[in-house]
Amino acid sequence: MNFIEILIKLRRIVRSVNLESKRVDKELGVSIPQLLCLQFLAEQDEFRANASKLKSFLNLNASTITGIISRLEKKNLVVKLPNSTDKRITLISLTAKGMALIHNAPITFQQKLSEKLQALPPEKLKTIIDGIDILTDLMEVDEIDTSPIITSEEFL
Repeated sequence: MNFIEILIKLRRIVRSVNLESKRVDKELGVSIPQLLCLQFLAEQDEFRANASKLKSFLNLNASTITGIISRLEKKNLVVKLPNSTDKRITLISLTAKGMALIHNAPITFQQKLSEKLQALPPEKLKTIIDGIDILTDLMEVDEIDTSPIITSEEFL
C-alpha cells in the first residue's frame, strides 16, 4: 500500500462520518453531539445534569457545550432548571419530547463502531491504536480539542 491509498482510505472515513452526520440530522433534526447529549441526560438521575458534566462526558469546550444546550433548548428537547441546593448552578433537564426523540433514534455509526472495536482481540485493538497514533503525529493534530465522539459538525 502506498501513501495515496492511505489518503484515499482516510478520505473514505471522513466521507462516511459526513454522511452519517447528515443522515442523523435529517432523520432526527439534531446533530450527533446533540443526540449524545440527550442520551447522556436520559441515563442520569432524574434525567438531568449540569453543563460541566456534559462537557466532561462529551470532552468538548464550554462554548461548544453552551451552543449544543441552546440549540436543544430552542427545540424544546431540554430545559434549564435552577439547582435547588446551589443557585449558581443550572441543571439541564431532558424533556418528554427529548426522551421521545431518543427512543426513535436509529443506531448510529458511533454505536456500531464501538461495538465492533470492543469485540476485537486486544492485540488487534493495539495495532489500530498504534496506527492512529502514528497518523495523528504525522498530521500534527494531537493538540486539537476533540471529543471521543465521531462527528462532522465542524464541516457543516
